[in-house]
Amino acid sequence: MLSLPPLALLAALLFVATLIPACLAWRAGRRNLREGLRQRVEAKESGSFQPRLEHPWIDISRCIGCASCMRACPEEGVLDILHGQAAVVHGSRCIGHGECAAHCPVGAIALTMADRKSRNDLPALLPSMQAHGVPGLYLAGEVTGYALIRTAVDHGRRCANAAWERKQKVGANAGLDLCIVGAGPGGLACALEAKRLGLDFVVLEQDRIGGTIARYPRSKLLNTHPLELPLGGRLEGRAYHKEELMKVWMDLCTKHQLPIQEGEILQSVHPNADGKFSIQTQNQSIQAQSVCLAIGRRGIPNKLNVVGEELMKVNYSLIDARAFKHGKFLIVGGGDSAVEAALGLAEQPGNQVHISYRRAEFFRLRSRSFLRIQEAIRDGKVKVHWQSNVHRIEQDRVLLKREDPALPLLGIPNDEVFVLIGGLPPLPLLQEAGVSFDPNLQPKQELIEKGSGLVLPLAFAAASAGTLLLWGWWHSEYYQAEPLQQIVDPRHSWLRSASGLGLVAGILASIMILTNLTYLLRRNRRLPLEWGSLNRWMSLHIATGLMAFAFAILHSSFSFSNHLGGHTLLGIMVLVSTGGLGRYFYSFVPRAANGREQALESAQLQLMEDTKAWGEVHRDFGEEARRQMAALIDRTRWKSGVLGSILGLVRAQLDLRKTMQELIQVGRSMKLDAPTLNQVLKVARKAHRDALIASHFESLRTLLASWRFFHRWVGLLVVLLLIAHVVVSLNYADLGASG
Repeated sequence: MLSLPPLALLAALLFVATLIPACLAWRAGRRNLREGLRQRVEAKESGSFQPRLEHPWIDISRCIGCASCMRACPEEGVLDILHGQAAVVHGSRCIGHGECAAHCPVGAIALTMADRKSRNDLPALLPSMQAHGVPGLYLAGEVTGYALIRTAVDHGRRCANAAWERKQKVGANAGLDLCIVGAGPGGLACALEAKRLGLDFVVLEQDRIGGTIARYPRSKLLNTHPLELPLGGRLEGRAYHKEELMKVWMDLCTKHQLPIQEGEILQSVHPNADGKFSIQTQNQSIQAQSVCLAIGRRGIPNKLNVVGEELMKVNYSLIDARAFKHGKFLIVGGGDSAVEAALGLAEQPGNQVHISYRRAEFFRLRSRSFLRIQEAIRDGKVKVHWQSNVHRIEQDRVLLKREDPALPLLGIPNDEVFVLIGGLPPLPLLQEAGVSFDPNLQPKQELIEKGSGLVLPLAFAAASAGTLLLWGWWHSEYYQAEPLQQIVDPRHSWLRSASGLGLVAGILASIMILTNLTYLLRRNRRLPLEWGSLNRWMSLHIATGLMAFAFAILHSSFSFSNHLGGHTLLGIMVLVSTGGLGRYFYSFVPRAANGREQALESAQLQLMEDTKAWGEVHRDFGEEARRQMAALIDRTRWKSGVLGSILGLVRAQLDLRKTMQELIQVGRSMKLDAPTLNQVLKVARKAHRDALIASHFESLRTLLASWRFFHRWVGLLVVLLLIAHVVVSLNYADLGASG
């Protein structure tokens, strides 16, 4: 027979195998947490924390901190792992890809919109993309506030289907069934779907096919992600250059002979008394039963309104940077378009590129643009003039004024100026057509925490346990009998582990364990396995683990005997316990830590905002208080090891008392009044208390994180024991014995 090491030795090996990676994870986790919290505070201070439109919402009662969302997000810095759970850091960089939600194995992420109640530039729309209160008027693409090509295509498809349903309801009338304004992704998708549905329609485009995409810089990389085009099949690629996507659109337009009229500038859209619409362009008037406005958001480019802006060297777009070489260029603006233009010009030979930006730093750039412009600045390819505005444009130079009025005007030798500061959305035209921008009409999206997600698995476990107990009670005489008595029992031939129901249960338990391990393959992003959502695979992972334990109990005849099969059963029981209970507790503790972290950040920001409104003396004291509290919190929280963290917590109160005494002395020396001094000290004490509690929770979370390593090592042990059990059973088991 195969000899086994004692269970005590196995337990010791598991403990060591868990302790070493847990200690390493402690150190790495503390470093990453410190950097992540610093990034989030900076994001809140600069304004890049607040999302612009669509962004991820994280259910912290369910998040298990696996970082799948971070790895899946194509934008750098949107998400980070703080206190073992996902958190939004640079929300403004998110443009709604949705990859984070698709790759979350526990369904803890949902896409939501930013607070639309405080905005009056987003149209109120029904799910069919119809303007609220205007039957037959539909909007698609960027004009709705969504920036993704994939979303625009979906909008266009929905608009065409709604127009077709309207035709079926109203009936055929004189004029067109549908007039589509704009030949960008939304308008073209609407046209293709309208062609498929057999509608009589026309597409009006003021420039050329492609809309906004056609005006992008040459070779711009576009993230489309796989999408389904009406009459065009599925685009499987995750990224396309501008020219590649334009070719797809042009080929579809030619193949299906779409009725597109270029050079038609929209002037107005009016609903008529008969339910149809009058569409007026510079060249013609059209009557249509339905209208789809896919006209983008930029509208008319914003201008600087400075002397010299009428010069020929002033441009409001850059299509091909390769046409400009050996020149001196100024880019005005700090958004993605401005930065991409600067980068494109900097790559050409002999160019000197300057950027004038009114802020002190870039804060709403996509991650790819942010990293590239930082590198270009370090390499000297691009020079940025922060907190500057254009004062005057001359034939051979541009004069910039700085934020500090005491500084003289800055003259920059210049050949071309590119003003890329956005444009005026076509809000007046939309309002004239009847589109409402009332925030109270915006749809409400209530996001609530769903809990750990273990209710159904635990209910399934309870049902399985109840069924097993009932089965065991029904055949209790057999299962409680001695081995020799079981052999002579008539039920032995089909209840024993080596044949009949017992053998089937053992085979099913093995199948469940192997199926359970396929979740690891699906989650590995290096493997091309993307069938089904990770959320469903996680549910399968939990269900198969519980079923494996149930079948193993039945296979063992309800016996935890001291042999290979019994040890395998024990390992499965521990595996299921660490997977279920460990996940529950691990979700609770990080939630508490993140709550305290947010309270700490609020206290720090409150102190910063308070000091901004004070006079110079008070402001100096507020800055000193912030500096000392930051140093105190830093000494308290960020110890490298477990022992250092514990000692830091013990010394925290002594350090707090000393710091408070120093601040009181500084405040009195500055002759601060008592209310102001007490206000600062109150906020400082609260910040310190929140930091301590968050640190306590983080220490507890790190200790609980060891369940992950223990769960994995137990899983490996169970697989090895299972293989050994099968081999031994096939070679040495006495088929006539009870097993």
